[in-house]
Amino acid sequence: MEHTNQLINETSPYLLQHAHNPVNWYAWNEKTLEIAKKENKLILVSIGYSACHWCHVMEHESFENYEVAEIMNQHFINIKVDREERPDIDMVYMGAVQLMTGQGGWPLNCFALPDGRPIYGGTYFQKSQWINVLTNLAELYKSNPDKVFEYAENLTNGLLHLENPKDTSEKEFTFDVLKKSVTKWKAQFDNEHGGPNRAPKFPLPNNYSFLLNYNYVEIDLQLKKHIDLTLKKMAYGGIYDQIGGGFARYSTDIIWKVPHFEKMLYDNAQLISLYSQAYKQNPNELYKQIVFDTIDFIKRELLDSNNGFYSALDADSEGVEGKYYVWQLHELQKLLSDKFEIFKDYYNVNDLGYWEDDNYVLIRNEENSVIAIKHGISETELHSIIINCNTILLKERDKRIKPGLDNKILASWNGLLCKALAEAYLIFNDESFKLLAIMNAEYLLNNHCKQNGQILRLCNEKSTIPGFLDDYAFVIDAFISIYMITADINWLNKGNEMTAYAIENFYDESQNTFFYTDKSKEKLIVRKAEWSDNVIPASSSKMANNLNTLSVYFDNLYYQDISNNLLKSVLIEIESYGAGYSNWAQLLLQKTQPKIEVVIVGKYVNEKLVALYKQTAPNVIFALSDKPSDLAIFKNRYVEEKTYLYICKNNSCLLPTEDINTALKLLETNNT
Repeated sequence: MEHTNQLINETSPYLLQHAHNPVNWYAWNEKTLEIAKKENKLILVSIGYSACHWCHVMEHESFENYEVAEIMNQHFINIKVDREERPDIDMVYMGAVQLMTGQGGWPLNCFALPDGRPIYGGTYFQKSQWINVLTNLAELYKSNPDKVFEYAENLTNGLLHLENPKDTSEKEFTFDVLKKSVTKWKAQFDNEHGGPNRAPKFPLPNNYSFLLNYNYVEIDLQLKKHIDLTLKKMAYGGIYDQIGGGFARYSTDIIWKVPHFEKMLYDNAQLISLYSQAYKQNPNELYKQIVFDTIDFIKRELLDSNNGFYSALDADSEGVEGKYYVWQLHELQKLLSDKFEIFKDYYNVNDLGYWEDDNYVLIRNEENSVIAIKHGISETELHSIIINCNTILLKERDKRIKPGLDNKILASWNGLLCKALAEAYLIFNDESFKLLAIMNAEYLLNNHCKQNGQILRLCNEKSTIPGFLDDYAFVIDAFISIYMITADINWLNKGNEMTAYAIENFYDESQNTFFYTDKSKEKLIVRKAEWSDNVIPASSSKMANNLNTLSVYFDNLYYQDISNNLLKSVLIEIESYGAGYSNWAQLLLQKTQPKIEVVIVGKYVNEKLVALYKQTAPNVIFALSDKPSDLAIFKNRYVEEKTYLYICKNNSCLLPTEDINTALKLLETNNT
């Protein structure tokens, strides 16, 4: 290669993609920041991720260009950051850009003083725009540094006060807050295509998980119709890989047709959970198929030999977005022969499915029964034909050059998937899901978890990155789920150990805040907290949910107090903007319902759990032990060769039973 910069020593696929740019890129570290101070140069913090399409576009247009590189190298210390490795850095500079411009996204390009304080930024810039920004900022810093320092001071002060929660400590937890929230939310529904009434459309699984559970309590036929419509349209859309399973990150249009084709582990993990939950309430075979096919995709494309899961597949292959996934008419005709006409109608190889450049996106819009009648065949025969066609196309597609793989294994995203696999097992009783969930949990335990409760976000042969709050929150949640499907209390104890560490090192009681970064690790210009839920639930909201659950297992009132206080901080936000606080709304829903525990103790806890779980309300907390235990919740309840079920409501337990049907009747009676 003609050029090689400092990034050649990194392990991040995204950073390595830029290792041979003529731009003299550095990684974010103490040494780089010292160089900036010594040379008194502005810093460019350029943030993206491996699967980001527009990151690739800007690299090709600007960062591979010699003219641009010369300006950047002369006037700036240029730092590349993988947002998935260092979300803490991304959080700070994304906040700055959003303050400046009112919007954000990736690639994120933020200019800062040598000490890291931001002064200017934006997202994607065309080459000519980028050159203008570079030259103007370089000139301004040279001619009027005082003005630049003023910008930095104002922005940093703004960041310090960004997203502070409201003090609502006197407010009560009432279901009325949720009713008002959902009523406002409904105005944003797209009741024709599902999802929100705007584009682009993100799946936002935590939104629909909450709405499912809310609708279980407050039966609303309009809401149920919207949820079912959304799940169906996403599954029918081009955002879902109809051939190989798995979801793309988002749809560029309102009908879920054309995605940005990158596939992220975190999306697919959460969507496995969502469709599993949906099947529990509405046993639709489509939902089941989505779960099974998405898990197959993840096992096939993202599973590491050590049972960790990779982060993402790129949107591009051969430098073209979506090339791996789309089809041309002549290809399909040749490959499918006499089955093409049925396939064509099924997946809309017509004006509806046409995208661009003679390429078609596969998208459904009719039920199997309609297609079967049209072609004079049974639904069973149609299903067989489509499965056969998909198999042919998957085999053919496998011959193409694959999208780039981001092979980072992140603790938080693996936690999400581990939880999803456990949940899918409980609903579908597929032992392979249970086995994979346990193997992934063991991978996390052996590779990312340290003895004192600390977690590593990333660990490989060359580097480790300490865990952030989301790593703790999602791994703790995963270990609670593994405890549920194994009855092995060691998983629960490990989750509790990590919780204690998180409280000690991330929680500030005086500010009633879980910060995103560990107080004992690297300090950035501001210490941020994550309050609002996005495509992934906020780490604070997940910790609050975890603490609520763990308080039951360990009879820990302190955990309960922290959870309650955190929730009280966002009651106003839940009511006014449910879509942005849906995981907090999950917790509020739990708090407003009767506190129901099902304690299962004895030899056959797993069988009893699987039988009960599919038929119980979302607010039920299960506690299981197949041996005597010192935990208060199990004390004096173990009887040799027996398996008893205790139904407890608001800390009062009924007489035990061994019969599933009796337990279900008791649950139905007491869940009001």
